[in-house]
Amino acid sequence: MGTMGLALPWKARISSTLRERGTRLEPSEHIAGGPSPAAVDGTSEDAALAAACRSGDLRAYERLYAMHGARMKNLARNVLGSPTDAEDAVQETFLKVQRSIASFRGQSSFVTWTYRILINTCFDARRSRMRKKEVANDDSEETPRMEPRAPGAHPTLRMALERALEKLTRHQRDVFLLYEVEGFRHAEIAGMLEMTETASKNTLFQAKKNLRQMLEPPRPGLGAA
Repeated sequence: MGTMGLALPWKARISSTLRERGTRLEPSEHIAGGPSPAAVDGTSEDAALAAACRSGDLRAYERLYAMHGARMKNLARNVLGSPTDAEDAVQETFLKVQRSIASFRGQSSFVTWTYRILINTCFDARRSRMRKKEVANDDSEETPRMEPRAPGAHPTLRMALERALEKLTRHQRDVFLLYEVEGFRHAEIAGMLEMTETASKNTLFQAKKNLRQMLEPPRPGLGAA
C-alpha cells in the first residue's frame, strides 16, 4: 500500500517542532496554488519547494516525500542492505532537512541537498552498524544483507555481485549505485558526494573496472592449435 504524505510518521514530529519555534504553518501558494506545473521548470519548482519548506509549510514536506520518498528508500536500501534501516534513514533524513533548512544556501538544488543528507545519514548508520558488529563479533546474530533487486535474479549471481560491491571502496560503491542503479547524472552525484563531475566519472570508471575483474571468469590461456 502506498504511503501518502498525510500519513507520514514524521509529520507530527515536524509539526510539533515548528510550533515550538513559532513558525507559521500556512499553505505555500507555490505548492498549493500558484501557476500550473507545466509553466514552471524544474529549477523554479525546486526553488519554490525549498522556499516553502523554509517557511514551515508541511505540505511542501509532503510534496517532497511524494516526489522522492520511494527513490530515497530504494537508494537507502541499496546502501544499507535492509528495508527497515532504509525506512529509518529516510525518516531521519526528513527530520534533519526540517531542522537544518535554514542553513540551505542554494549552492546546489534543494533536492540534491536533500539526497546529500540522506547519503550522510546512511553513512552514519553504516558506521554505527559496523561498530556494533565489531563489539559483538563473536555473536551469532544475523548480519543485514542487501535485498535482492529483482525477485527472479539468480541467487548465485546476486551474491557474487553483493560480495564484489562490498570489496569496492566506499566512494566507488556509492557512485556505482547512484549512477548505474538509481540513474542519477554525474552532476547530481557530484553535488551529493561533494566531489567534481570529473571525479565522479573517474570513480565510476574504476568501480566498473574493479567489478569486471572480480566477476569475469579467468580466461584460459591460448592453447596450441
